[in-house]
Amino acid sequence: MIECVRRIQFAAGHRVLNHESRCKYPHGHNYVVYFHARAKAGQDHLDSIGRVIDFGVLKQRLGEWIDVHWDHGFLFWERDAEIRRRALASERWIAVPFNPTAENIARYLLEEVAPRQLIGTGVEIWKVRVEETENCSATATLEGRNAVDTTGRTEAHEEGELAEATADVGARS
Repeated sequence: MIECVRRIQFAAGHRVLNHESRCKYPHGHNYVVYFHARAKAGQDHLDSIGRVIDFGVLKQRLGEWIDVHWDHGFLFWERDAEIRRRALASERWIAVPFNPTAENIARYLLEEVAPRQLIGTGVEIWKVRVEETENCSATATLEGRNAVDTTGRTEAHEEGELAEATADVGARS
């Protein structure tokens, strides 16, 4: 398999409902998302000039979606009554159908956004990695559908404690 990877950055706030530590408070990140693209099954692996897809197409279709829908907004779970009360119609408060953890953001981009945005390209996004910080990221893949691998530091990283975690998104949503 040959893949290509497009890096997209965006800034957004969020709050993780029912989090046991500081992430329960509204805060923000400069997110970095890595979209891993490959030819769909049954298609040629590379186009006539030797690419999976033009990087500019990934930027246009996926990066512009993020710019329009999430960049410089505040993502909150539509079930978060406290944040919903705070939300102002004139601000970029964005209700999403999931608790906005890095794992759920990666899964949503992989399973909902990317397939719609890449219709007609002959390419699929098979893996999405979302970095909240340089130390914390989550990855969702099409292989093993609901298995999402997360590695990085916990909230204790400021005290120098390193923790690696592997979580099943289905168990955390």
